[in-house]
Order: sequence, then C-alpha cells, then structure tokens
Amino acid sequence: MTAKGATLRFAANLSLLYPEHDFLDRYAAAAADGFKGVEMLFPYSWPKEELAGRLREHGLEQVLFNAPPGDMEQGDRGIASLPGRREEFRSGIERALEYAQALDCRRIHVMAGKHLPAEQARRQHDTYLENLDWAASRAATAGCTLLIEPINQRDMPGYFLRTQAQAHDIVQALGHPNVKVQMDLYHCQISEGDIETRLRLYLPTGRVGHMQIAGVPRRHEPDRGELNYAHVFGVLRELGYDGWIGCEYRPAGDTRAGLAWLRELLA
Repeated sequence: MTAKGATLRFAANLSLLYPEHDFLDRYAAAAADGFKGVEMLFPYSWPKEELAGRLREHGLEQVLFNAPPGDMEQGDRGIASLPGRREEFRSGIERALEYAQALDCRRIHVMAGKHLPAEQARRQHDTYLENLDWAASRAATAGCTLLIEPINQRDMPGYFLRTQAQAHDIVQALGHPNVKVQMDLYHCQISEGDIETRLRLYLPTGRVGHMQIAGVPRRHEPDRGELNYAHVFGVLRELGYDGWIGCEYRPAGDTRAGLAWLRELLA
C-alpha cells in the first residue's frame, strides 16, 4: 500500500489475451500495447530459458504464474488440499520455484483443488494448511510469495476455496508473511458481489497480494458487463493499492482494439 492516489499497474495475462498470436509472440504484442508486466496460467510447456529471453527482449516483468495443478485432463484443479498427494504437491512447488527463479517472478498462485465429500472436510482443510505451511517456508528461501484465490462455482464447480473470507481466514491461520490472497474481482462479483465493501475491508489488512479483473458475466473486457470498473479503479486509487492488476479476460474481438478502456484510463 502507498499514498492515496497511487498509479494503477496493469499486467497482461498472456494465457488469455492476444489469442490472435502464437503464445511466444504475445510478449511482443503486450509490450507494444504499453504493458510493463505479464502473467500467465502455466509456463511449463515452454523452456524457462526461452520465456526469460522473451521477457528480457521486450522489457517485461513476469508478475505471476500458477504452480502445477495436477492432471487437469483428469479433473484436477490444483492439489494443495488433497490428502495423499503430498509428494506430488511438493514436487510441483519445487518446479514452480525453478521457473520463478529463471523468470525473476515473485508471485506463484497455488490452486487448492476440488471439495472432497463432507466426511473428509476436516482432513482436507488440515491437508491444505499443512501443504501451504511447507510451501510457504520453501518459497520464502527463494524470495517468493504464494497466493491463494477464491474461484466462483459457476466457472469451476466444486472448487475448495470459494469466498474472500475463507481465503483470508486461511492466510491468517498460517501466519506466513509470504502467503497472501489473490483477489480476482470477476470471481468475487459472481460469488459474493458488494465489491467496494470487500475492497475497503480487505485491502487495508495487507493480505491482498495480487488482483485480477474481467467483465462480468462473460469475462470479456472490463468495460463490458455489470461491474463498474471506472468506479472500482477510483476506489483502488483512494485506498492506495499499488500492486499489480492482472487483465485475465477473454477479448471479445481483437485484443488491441479491446484495450481502448486501458488507453483511456492511463491517459
């Protein structure tokens, strides 16, 4: 947090933006549109040296990516809360930290996984805390912050982490300064609404480590849909938010043309 009126910083999510380009060409496209930071879902399909070279070439900062989520083709949506997969989880964190070091990235989103049956709720909760506790200590040695993100049940049915309150309770329970909440306003609006109130409640705590945006309900540009981002950005400035804001949306058409909202905001 900084003084009120902080300049907002936006990062292009290269997994969603610029689908008109091959993935590795999206770095150049983002830089050409004025982005200084980029994020992505999963970097592991490309050699970390190749990605690092693209960042250097275009003067970009890698601000976020996700730890390995398990086997998504088999239904995994993260494994951090799943009993019996501790070694797989730890191996994934080690791999993520290798990429983080190569890309000079300081934030890693750790996906929780899906809810287990009610009779396993306590075990799942304890597993989640135990895994995050270990991962946080390991990440601290690499200078990295781990992020946990509530995700709405429409886009990801059965996801374990659902609400801002749940995520903040977990961060408080862990007590690690390098475990924070990834506050995606698209998911928050769908799951809970009352965005301004939640921003005013949670940003002053210092527990929000990253933010993401998209229009609601279709996840297009933030100037489309029901959520008034012009107002939201004003609240963020008032509260002095100086973290990155990831543009994690699916362009309704050409990405550059759809960035008129950002050009107008920055002007």
